[in-house]
Amino acid sequence: MDYKKNPSLPIMLSFLFICLSLNNHLSLGAETISANQPLSGDQTISSNGGNFELGFFTPGNSSRSNYYIGIWFKKVSLRTIVWVANRETPVSDRISSVLRISDGNLVLFNESQIPIWSTNLSSTSSGPLEAVLQDDGNFVLREGSANSPKLLWQSFDNPTDTWFPGAKMAYNNRTKQNMRLISWKNSEDPAPGLFALELQQNTNSYIILWNKSVPYWSSGPWNGKIFSSVPEMIANYIYNFSYVSNENESYFTYSVAHTSTISRFFMNISGQIQQQSWLESTKQWNLFWSQPRTTQCEVYAFCGPFGVCNQQSMPFCNCLKYFQPTSDKSWNLSDFSAGCARKTSLQCGNDTLANGKRDKFWEMPNMKLPDHPQTVAVGSSSECESTCLNNCSCIAYAYGDHCSIWIGELLNLQQLTSADTNGGTLYLKLAASELSVSPPSKKRMTLLLIFGITSVIVLCASISMCIWQRKMSKRKENRQINKRNQAHRMFHSESHVQELIDLGELKEEDEKGLDLPSYDLESIRVATGIFSDENKLGQGGYGPVYKGKLPSGQEIAVKRLSRVSGQGLKEFKNEVLLIAKLQHRNLVRLHGYCIEGSEKILLYEYMPNKSLDYFIFDQKQSMSLDWEIRFNIILGIARGILYLHQDSRLRIIHRDLKTSNILLDHKMNPKISDFGLARIVGDRQTEAITSKVAGTYGYISPEYAIDGIFSIKSDVFSFGVVLLEIISGKRNTGFYKSEQAMSLLGYAWGLWTDNMLMDLMDETLRDTCIADQFVKCLNIGLLCVQSNPSDRPTMSIVIKMLDGETVNLPAPKRPAFVIGRDQSSSTSSNKPKSINEVTNSLEAR
Repeated sequence: MDYKKNPSLPIMLSFLFICLSLNNHLSLGAETISANQPLSGDQTISSNGGNFELGFFTPGNSSRSNYYIGIWFKKVSLRTIVWVANRETPVSDRISSVLRISDGNLVLFNESQIPIWSTNLSSTSSGPLEAVLQDDGNFVLREGSANSPKLLWQSFDNPTDTWFPGAKMAYNNRTKQNMRLISWKNSEDPAPGLFALELQQNTNSYIILWNKSVPYWSSGPWNGKIFSSVPEMIANYIYNFSYVSNENESYFTYSVAHTSTISRFFMNISGQIQQQSWLESTKQWNLFWSQPRTTQCEVYAFCGPFGVCNQQSMPFCNCLKYFQPTSDKSWNLSDFSAGCARKTSLQCGNDTLANGKRDKFWEMPNMKLPDHPQTVAVGSSSECESTCLNNCSCIAYAYGDHCSIWIGELLNLQQLTSADTNGGTLYLKLAASELSVSPPSKKRMTLLLIFGITSVIVLCASISMCIWQRKMSKRKENRQINKRNQAHRMFHSESHVQELIDLGELKEEDEKGLDLPSYDLESIRVATGIFSDENKLGQGGYGPVYKGKLPSGQEIAVKRLSRVSGQGLKEFKNEVLLIAKLQHRNLVRLHGYCIEGSEKILLYEYMPNKSLDYFIFDQKQSMSLDWEIRFNIILGIARGILYLHQDSRLRIIHRDLKTSNILLDHKMNPKISDFGLARIVGDRQTEAITSKVAGTYGYISPEYAIDGIFSIKSDVFSFGVVLLEIISGKRNTGFYKSEQAMSLLGYAWGLWTDNMLMDLMDETLRDTCIADQFVKCLNIGLLCVQSNPSDRPTMSIVIKMLDGETVNLPAPKRPAFVIGRDQSSSTSSNKPKSINEVTNSLEAR
């Protein structure tokens, strides 16, 4: 061949050589594996529609050379594994390992060409075989042509931790075999973990098992539409669920209402089943529902044997006193193997011990008692103690209404707070040598107590006549001093926090009294993926908010002060100092803060359902908020405000209540957030004045917007606006319904005066709304937004009206900011008029 006549030929040959040498790093370009086309190296196969891809992968961020055959979503930018073949037996070299059809099976051979995984079919086939990755995520081995195939094996019958739409979670009545979803061992290891989900045949419900044998959660029975313990399933506009039971099998399956929705149902490593959908706009999985709804400490055996879980501490798990970890690993969501063991063995036995000492008991008050107690019929606490002491297998006892003893390992120990009334006192058996000072016997203690009391009585009797008069006069004086001190302490608690807020900087001595952990910037950067866009939850007036995960596995929301924000150190300190002092189920919880250089960061509990405005102002999302949920949200917000105004240690006026500052937890419970503009007022003070109006247009009261006067009634006004927005699904600002209504308040007032109350209702509430409750809410909302603050009810009265304690509600007066529009000017502008140009002075929120 003459290269001179074809000068491009060497280039073509070189390119062909490179392509051949890179053969192991190219996709097979098909959805099948056949006898003549195995899979190895970086080769992958894709489903026909491009939904799924199969090949070798390394899990998580593992640096180990462990490779697995798996399936993942091809259209999801975040690599998400949904099925693993060799989950217990990884290969160390994917280049020389191969997945191919051999002897009628699909077999994975490792680098030594030893088979480590197979479809394990016993019957032989006569025709050609091929393995196909289908567009629903099912990986099948079939015989024959694509037009008339015979199915031999499918991954849908052999799931790992993920359950696909269209697949069955089944129980075979003939073979008595149960299909299971089994969690990964940890985020770096897809080997079977401690949690499994399976169908419980005798109750037609699903259960979650710990250690594949101990049930600790049930879905409840199927009622024809949903499982009774999973009420979220009723919102079936996204998912369609069905349950089938016949003589051959019982199974549960589901489908996605819209084929474009990318969804997954999986068992995570902490023992929770989750239904998620992929949001391409945010580049993250959105949690639709999860069960069981547990905190870390409620996960079964989260801290292992003899580990105590404390939801208020970091880390959550610690060993019992006189115990030590069995592993050098720390407790976290990716390691459930840790536990504790005794440092010193028990003596056990009777009084005739070699050293003359018996085992003792250590008192542990306010504990959630461990699982699996044994009840003993005794008549007193001392008999219960004696029973456990004389039983070498008994390691702890508790006595309440009856005697409970524990034999073997203690699981699910939890330290409760002093406010929790569900706790008990556990007595843990310890070796006598572990208690440095042996407590005196009860008989000796009784004698000492009698002797002491007698001595005190004799001493008091001998000197009482001499000093009686002096004591009486001193007592009167002390009573007056104590009364003054008590008033001073109550004032000081409020004034001290206010002084810290008013200072120009947050000093070290100020931080010591916060009872709130301070985090370093680097740990927050790691938790948020260096403030990556994929972890960004949203943007507010304060700055961006990111989703993060602490080393313990706890999810948090990270609020980062923007350098261009109108807020500064004072608002930052205001939020840190105030919210750290507040504890209520309807207030968002602050986990910590960070101040380093120009960075000012707040760490909150993560709210998976975002904020209230995300639901009520979106036509699709609002469908998931039926009337019962909305009414409970209204009640929750009211109770949170009442706590701020009346029941907390500090009287707080929030000043920025709005739907975007109401966050929703996984149960759709409302939590008030953003205390950057909140102000402390005196115990008896109900209002204050400011020269700088700060808030959000549409939610601020007229007396605050015009005169700078804010009070608890200012928050009541904002609550009224929020209430009307919740029941109508419409925003107060930018609302133009007619020539007469420039806002939601004006529109609602017009419907009230025309007795057309139900026209205000959100269309999505037509099927679930309770008419009497709706009218009551409309009435209360209009009472709260009246122009004169003295006409508005307090939050305690609002709650009484909502709870039904008030039968005849007063008629509302004309709301604030209801301004009729001049017909002649209606064509020139649709923007609401500014009152005293107040909108220009408001800080952007």
